[in-house]
Amino acid sequence: MTADLLSLLDDCIGRALKAGADAADALAYDSQSVNVARRLNQPERLERSESRDLGLRVLIGKRQAMVSTSERTPEALAALVERAVTMARAVPEDPYCGLADTDQIAKSWPDLDLADPAEPSVDQLIALATETEQAALAVPGVTNSEGAEASWGRSDIALVASNGFAGAYGVTHFSLSAAVLAGTGTGMERDYDYTSAGHAADLRPAAEVGRSAGERAVRRLNPRKGATATLPVVFDWRVSSGLLGSLSGAISGPSIARGTSFLRDKLGEEIFGPGIEIVDDPHLVRGHRSRPFDGEGVAPAKRAIVENGRLTTWLLDLRSARQLGLKTTGHASRGTGGPPAPSPSNLALMPGPKSPEALIGEIESGLYVTELMGMGVNGVTGDYSRGAAGYWIEKGKLAYPVSEMTIASNLKDMYKALTPANDLVRRYGVDAPTLRIDGMMIAGR
Repeated sequence: MTADLLSLLDDCIGRALKAGADAADALAYDSQSVNVARRLNQPERLERSESRDLGLRVLIGKRQAMVSTSERTPEALAALVERAVTMARAVPEDPYCGLADTDQIAKSWPDLDLADPAEPSVDQLIALATETEQAALAVPGVTNSEGAEASWGRSDIALVASNGFAGAYGVTHFSLSAAVLAGTGTGMERDYDYTSAGHAADLRPAAEVGRSAGERAVRRLNPRKGATATLPVVFDWRVSSGLLGSLSGAISGPSIARGTSFLRDKLGEEIFGPGIEIVDDPHLVRGHRSRPFDGEGVAPAKRAIVENGRLTTWLLDLRSARQLGLKTTGHASRGTGGPPAPSPSNLALMPGPKSPEALIGEIESGLYVTELMGMGVNGVTGDYSRGAAGYWIEKGKLAYPVSEMTIASNLKDMYKALTPANDLVRRYGVDAPTLRIDGMMIAGR
């Protein structure tokens, strides 16, 4: 399949050059997936999907155009090339567009073990979803279920460019989740748990996921409102990665070039406290967002994005790097229908020395957040305001569940006041351990 994709893309590039393009690249995604859902021991959903997408980008001078298709007949590819070249001749010039130089492209890459060769059967997925939900329903206090899901997917990705780059790789993804309710009437509470991995063997056990979902829901029963005050806030690992996501957006090359980031003038400065390390590793074996090469065929590398609290780099693709007078950092990501744009790979805030219990144990009064609501993060100013639920902390212990809370601050202040726990586990691709942030405004009763 890989050889077929590379040959197909190489043919598209040849056609584009013959039609008048100065340069071109082509990207193909072939994907398939299966998803099953069970609710109260009954089938809820069974879906299988397959897709094939091919995108062609052509450049004529400083003009570029992109066209995509799901058809791969000779006639369809001929039409694709004709449309792309015609569009490239008509669009305005972009002084920063262009392919990578030959000395920038990846020549070789490591085996990252991203694809599990075994495809699970539908019966296996149904059995996993059933076991997960049954374990959740067996928890005392759980009264209803939103269901459990199990899924598998595979994508084969190939990129070829007229600068000499050609590469392809496959990726698989497995996931398992459950969401249940506890309590009755207006006092019901909901929670969930899940696990995901590139290989089936790396998933958490189904019974463990279900039991955890049930226990989380029961612990949330009879919530109160916490006090309104400026106090420490602890972000559970399930929500702490959002702070890292806000950082990646703020240091993205296009945001810096437009001047629309609250960190636009902070390169080389200490934006976190001493000892904070944030690392991006595109070559993490079996990593959720690992990639042997980026969306422009550039060789990526492991980077300390934040080193001892100091911001060391932006996340750059070729275009934003040229706009800023810098070199690409190999962070280009793309689909078949649009130009590349930078995004992180396996981004992680490194753990600290203390356990979550130790961070909580030092707090006389505060909030432990397990759920965030709303989109109240301003990427231009850094202002942060989110709805929150979780547990009130009293004298170093989780005292009772709370809901209908609001937490607020500014990300620049939050990053400076951040203390990581030692419980980092890579679950998303953008990951952080439990985090304590002192001095946030909490609004409750």
